[in-house]
Amino acid sequence: MNRTIPPPIKDAVEFDIKLKPYEKFTLDNGIPVYAIKSEEQETLQLELVFPAGSWYESESLEALATNFLMKNGTSKRTALEINEAIDYHGAYLNRNAYHENATFTLHCLSKHTEVLLPVLQDVILDPVFPEEELQLYKQNQKQKLAVNLQKCDFVANRFIDKYLFGEFHPYGRVSSMMAYDALQAETLRAFYQKHYTYNNCRIFVAGNMPGNMLALLNQYFGSTRWNGESSLLRPELPVQPAEEKKFRIFNDENGVQGAIRIGRPFPNRYHPDFPKMLVLNTILGGYFGSRLMSNIREEKGYTYGIYSQLYNFRQVSALNIQTEAGRDVCEATIEEVYNELRRLQNEPVPQEELDLVRNYMIGSILGDLDGAFQLIQRWKNLILNDLDENYFYNNIQTIKNITAEELQQLAKQYLTPGDFYELVVI
Repeated sequence: MNRTIPPPIKDAVEFDIKLKPYEKFTLDNGIPVYAIKSEEQETLQLELVFPAGSWYESESLEALATNFLMKNGTSKRTALEINEAIDYHGAYLNRNAYHENATFTLHCLSKHTEVLLPVLQDVILDPVFPEEELQLYKQNQKQKLAVNLQKCDFVANRFIDKYLFGEFHPYGRVSSMMAYDALQAETLRAFYQKHYTYNNCRIFVAGNMPGNMLALLNQYFGSTRWNGESSLLRPELPVQPAEEKKFRIFNDENGVQGAIRIGRPFPNRYHPDFPKMLVLNTILGGYFGSRLMSNIREEKGYTYGIYSQLYNFRQVSALNIQTEAGRDVCEATIEEVYNELRRLQNEPVPQEELDLVRNYMIGSILGDLDGAFQLIQRWKNLILNDLDENYFYNNIQTIKNITAEELQQLAKQYLTPGDFYELVVI
């Protein structure tokens, strides 16, 4: 070996990326369990997923409130006792409600799994929604909302979703004081009984699993048909975007900063243009070296940061450009955004820039596949959206092989400034 000769540098795009397969088990009552084992660390992640997001609401905020308050009291344990049991073992039990799904995620040391599973079972199978906890939740959330409504970026995020999807659509519906006041414990119990059932549950587990992990899951979640069987029909809810395209809102007449949102509807992830658009979006504003960042932050100095993103919603997506800028340069910032959109339409992306973005995107994916927790998240996103590993590999090939000409055609189709909603909140 000649130590004076450096090893060859290998670009990320040259790696042959493989998605490590999961193991699938089925509990005695039919609940599917997707598992990725790893013995690198003595840690475990266990996630239960239910179709209990805002898409299924009959009343505003009931999905979020139900998910939150399930952890705040059962017939055996108070909210304090639940939290103390989890904290004592250095564990975390997080709950989240999204548009389509709601989740409960336990992170713990593997050796404490057997002690913590009864607590998790109690939270999932036996919440009682105490009235005092509901009143406290409503009070806290209304206080947070009152504070957040004074922030221009928070207000802008609410309005741009409303313009893109419609104020009555789950993707565009926002919280309000009135909606919090209207929450009732009986409504939350009914939502819980319908959506948090054994046949609507899917379990994702990763990490250093105890040898009897499947037996434990069967004991606590697979031995009975808890909460009965519930058949959910996913309602088809049409998007109703706003007719006007340009909005200026003065949330604070004395504000010195404006929150800018520039967005347009876009097909969902099942559309053949979606993987290609991920590449174009990265060039536009998807990483720190993007066109928007180079122009509006580095060259013009209008903002500390500007980004664009593609929403990963199931029914319909959207392309959203967002930044905060000084009040006196908001309009100039918007014009520079449109200049960058036109440049992508009129000029092919230079090969050097395209190669850089390819390596950045593949490198990011490599990082996302580092470890069992990240792997199970990748698989979870595929499984919950009725996709398989072919979707993942097709995306990789798109990143590696898309041409500057294809990107320019995509820009001409989707990046016309007149198609975008434009919002400034000061």
